[in-house]
Amino acid sequence: MEPTKIVLFRHKQIRRILQNGEWWFSVVDIISVLTDSEDSKDYWYRMKVRVKFEDDFQLSTICRQLKLESVDGKKYATDCANAEGIFRIVQSIPSPKAEPLKRWLAKVGYERIQEIEDPELATKRTRMLYKAKGYPDDWIEKRMRGIIIREELTKEWQERGARDDRDYKILTAEISKATFGLTPSSYKKLKGLKRENLRDHMNDFELIFTMLGEKTTTEIHKNEDSKGMSKLAEDANIGGSIAGEARVKIEKKLGRSIITNSNFKKLKK
Repeated sequence: MEPTKIVLFRHKQIRRILQNGEWWFSVVDIISVLTDSEDSKDYWYRMKVRVKFEDDFQLSTICRQLKLESVDGKKYATDCANAEGIFRIVQSIPSPKAEPLKRWLAKVGYERIQEIEDPELATKRTRMLYKAKGYPDDWIEKRMRGIIIREELTKEWQERGARDDRDYKILTAEISKATFGLTPSSYKKLKGLKRENLRDHMNDFELIFTMLGEKTTTEIHKNEDSKGMSKLAEDANIGGSIAGEARVKIEKKLGRSIITNSNFKKLKK
């Protein structure tokens, strides 16, 4: 699954999404940072017209329409550009604020190159980010293990017939419904989340059962050499059901639900 992230530059949010190992950034978010425009979409439209007239160059040719989450919690097709494209766009913005952004993008690109050469760096940086936000060490260990298990699962999906984010969401929902009785979107609503990553707001038990459902599903795929969405979805339901049965037994013994509406929104941003 291609993850979507929100990063900060000068205390403003910039949405980005990972596509084929490369970060793509929201153009209107970049423009908002550099120009303080009240209508960055209109600025971007007029800018494309101006550049086409002055430089005989179509800025849209270096952009891709990718779905990013908006303030209403829904995802919309948004003009995005990679670091190289953003550099070109920045050149056409008459603003003294552009230079710091160039340095920031260069740092992002450099970090990505480092992570390709040494994947452990990405893991270390993720740990540091969670630590800086105030998450406890034992929670971080579970979260990091969950990330690895998730990556193993999505790799299996990709190799066995899942084609895009929509397929991944369908399969993820199957596991979640069977494990917790909730789809990810319903789970986020329960916890009062919008843009936030659901797993970043799960407690220990919730993380553990998420991992159990996904790891079980991965092993079923391998054992049965599953192919195609229909079979993958069937496996996902079985894997989630196994985790769900274990959850119910523990809840019965404890006399309480391990599914909660608690979150970590009070931690540092």
